[in-house]
Amino acid sequence: MPKSPDFKVRFTLDIKQGGGALSQFYLMDIGSCWKNNGQPCDGDVTTDVTRYSEMIINPTTESWCKPEDLRICPPYHTLPNGTRIHRTDKANFPYDAYHLYCAPGNANHLEKPHSLCDPYSNPQPQEILQILPHLAWGEYGYPTKKGEGWIGDPRTWELDVGRLSQALYFYQDPGTTPVARYWPSIDLGTEIYISNNEVAEWTVSDFDIIVPRGYKQRVGLRSRLQ
Repeated sequence: MPKSPDFKVRFTLDIKQGGGALSQFYLMDIGSCWKNNGQPCDGDVTTDVTRYSEMIINPTTESWCKPEDLRICPPYHTLPNGTRIHRTDKANFPYDAYHLYCAPGNANHLEKPHSLCDPYSNPQPQEILQILPHLAWGEYGYPTKKGEGWIGDPRTWELDVGRLSQALYFYQDPGTTPVARYWPSIDLGTEIYISNNEVAEWTVSDFDIIVPRGYKQRVGLRSRLQ
């Protein structure tokens, strides 16, 4: 199973139709599950938390994370060198790099202000971090500006998903051992909200999850050892 920070994802994506203005087209969508104390999920829906991170490349999707409304910004942004920038640092925090962040409803030590994730669309608490094309993600191979990889711009991507997923903020109880981040769900595609008969069409080819030698388990559609 892919583990942060040691894996990349490579694929070719050609988007023919994007699904309209309310289509959240994910260049990359990763998901996992662990408890707020860092322990693995065990089926207890009161303490298990599903965690998601998604890069939305529909250029009509705007950032909802604003310096004047910190509720839907993660508490901090981590640079590739490990430096953390708090969301109150208006001069340096990359607000436009984030669409939204929402926290798990069973977290007991959340920084204020905060916004909780929808408790009804999942059988257990969830945490969601959605990011947008921005220079902040360029070092990881992700798009740095709107329109890259969108309709009429087919591309082959090699995304350093492992290293980015290690740097992204996810809630954990203070004083607990940092969780080893494993990602059993790695995919791409769209969710279309309030559709008026919108159509999305895309092709994906040569999808590889690239992991270091020493991994013995085949992952996803196809994996390759380096």
